[in-house]
Amino acid sequence: MKIDPNSPADLSAQIAKAIRDAIMSGDLLVDERLPSEAELSEQFNVSRPTVREALKRLGAQSLIRTQRGATGGAFVNRLRFEDAYGQQITTSTLLLSMNDVSFGTACEARYALERSCAALASERRTADHLATMRAETHRQSQPSLTDEAFCASDVAFHRALVDAAGNPVISYQLAGAVEAMQPLMNMITFSARSRETIVGFHSQITDALEQRDGAAVDLHLSALADYTNTLAQSVIDARQAAKTNS
Repeated sequence: MKIDPNSPADLSAQIAKAIRDAIMSGDLLVDERLPSEAELSEQFNVSRPTVREALKRLGAQSLIRTQRGATGGAFVNRLRFEDAYGQQITTSTLLLSMNDVSFGTACEARYALERSCAALASERRTADHLATMRAETHRQSQPSLTDEAFCASDVAFHRALVDAAGNPVISYQLAGAVEAMQPLMNMITFSARSRETIVGFHSQITDALEQRDGAAVDLHLSALADYTNTLAQSVIDARQAAKTNS
C-alpha cells in the first residue's frame, strides 16, 4: 500500500483509498487485523493523527470496525448489504437534491426500477411481505394519520414490495429509488393526492402479488406512476399560475 506525498490530494484520503483498494483486491481479508496506528504511520511516513483520520473515513464507510482491549485494533469489516443501505440512500438523496433532475425523470426512474421487481416479487413473496404491505395499506386509510406518517408508510409499503423479490443486490440497488426518490416525490404531490386513490392502488398491487400475477403488479405500478406524474404536473402548473398572477 502506497501513497503519493506530492499529490494535492489529502493524505488521510490517500491512505483510506490505499487501504480500501487492498480490501477490495483481497490483499486484506475480512476479519483481518490492520497494522496498528504506529505501524501505519511508519509505513506511510505520516503522523498518527493523519492515520487516525484515514481510519475514521474507512469506519464511516463501514469498511473497518474497531475493537478495544488487548486483542483490539482495527479489523476489516464483513460488510452486509443492509449496512450499506444508508449510504446508498444518502448518495441518491444528494444527487437528486444537488442536480437539476426533473420530477418526470425521477418518477420514470423510480417506477421503472420498481417494476423490474414485479415478476420476481410475485414468485418469491412470503406471507410476511404481504402482511407488511396490507398493514401499511390499512394504516394509510386512517383519517388521523399525519402527512409525514403517511409518507413513511408509503415508503415502507414499497420497500416490502422490493424486498419481496428476494434478492439482496436488487434491494440494495433500489434503496435509493424507494427511500430517497419516494420521499422527494411525496413532498411535491402530498398536497394534491387522494389518499383513497393511493390506498386503492396499493390494495390492487398487494392482491396481484398474493395471486402471484406479476403482469398485474406491473400494470398497477404503471398506473400509479401515471397518477403520480399527473399529480405533480397539476401542482407545478398551479405554482406557475400563482407566480404569474402575483
